[in-house]
Amino acid sequence: MSAAPLKFAYWVPNVSGGLVTSTIEQRTDWGYEYNRRLAVLAERNGFEYALTQVRYMAGYGAEYQHESTSFSLALLLATERLKVIAAVHPGLWHPGVLAKLGATADHLSDGRFAVNVVSGWFKDEFTALGEAWLEHDERYRRAEEFITALRKIWTEDHAEFAGDFYRLRDFTLKPKPLGTPGRPHPEIFQGGNSTAARRMAGRVSDWYFSNGKDFDGVAEQLADVRRSAAEAGRRAPRFGLNGFLIARDTEAEARETLREIVAKADTEAVEGFGAAVRQAGRSTADGKGMWQDSTFADLVQYNDGFRSGLIGTPEQIAERVVAYKKLGVDLFLLGFLHYHEEVEYFGKRVLPLVRELEARLPGTDSAPESVPAHA
Repeated sequence: MSAAPLKFAYWVPNVSGGLVTSTIEQRTDWGYEYNRRLAVLAERNGFEYALTQVRYMAGYGAEYQHESTSFSLALLLATERLKVIAAVHPGLWHPGVLAKLGATADHLSDGRFAVNVVSGWFKDEFTALGEAWLEHDERYRRAEEFITALRKIWTEDHAEFAGDFYRLRDFTLKPKPLGTPGRPHPEIFQGGNSTAARRMAGRVSDWYFSNGKDFDGVAEQLADVRRSAAEAGRRAPRFGLNGFLIARDTEAEARETLREIVAKADTEAVEGFGAAVRQAGRSTADGKGMWQDSTFADLVQYNDGFRSGLIGTPEQIAERVVAYKKLGVDLFLLGFLHYHEEVEYFGKRVLPLVRELEARLPGTDSAPESVPAHA
């Protein structure tokens, strides 16, 4: 368990359809003005990070999308403290091109740019663009090379790298991103549930994102990633957990909201998404890929966010969040039904309780890096 206070991030709704594939009302919007106001509200309510999603092709309840890196820069320029993580796909990006964009974004935002390297789960996007779709473990091998090359470009002059997917020959980037103590380059996040993803995280990533998981699932994943990092002789990446948060004044209200979300699911879109993504896990040797054991209800929140169990009263959610921290979770990546209202409710009602519970833990530094205005 880390002594540092838990960090909180939110999924940026830069993709239409909200964070659940359901016809239930979602008072959210994929446009810039809504998201600009949300980013300002989030940093005032204790959120340190925001993650922009990346979809390149319409479908599965997400007909409209804003591109992640450009949208991230817009949100960075609209805020003062929020760190924004742009999702990118190796195979559609070259690490040298992303390194250049990231260095510029880092300077423009005073060191608040980060990336989430997505190894590629949506085959149709690659094939529609005429790009090769690699076998599962090969996608992670390419992503590992991508991160290795990206880090070299950001930290070395005359960078050299000879891989199977990327090559650098006497490449120097200037200006480099802003380096600070503990942050020599923009933070590199990575997701994935498979064995290949866990091993890659242990070897090269700064942060490892998991889909929604219960306590046993988190403990098992953490053990695997830490083992991989130890074998590589490096410090284990920090651990981020996805969760869809439904905080209400009573548990009954929260449970009824969840029931209505699932009851009003867009069946065609959920089943289409499930068919598109399950092939990613089916291609793994041991069946540990993402979404392999996801039920229909799980897939209504397309990153298994219901599974983390952040549903109930502020007190119940705070207790569960801190229980996850005891297992080793460092950050929660949260989605909401009605973003503006619920982000503010989280800052006023849930986060102060989390900080109170954290302060009682042995060896915990109870001073968060950023405190919500109302706390």
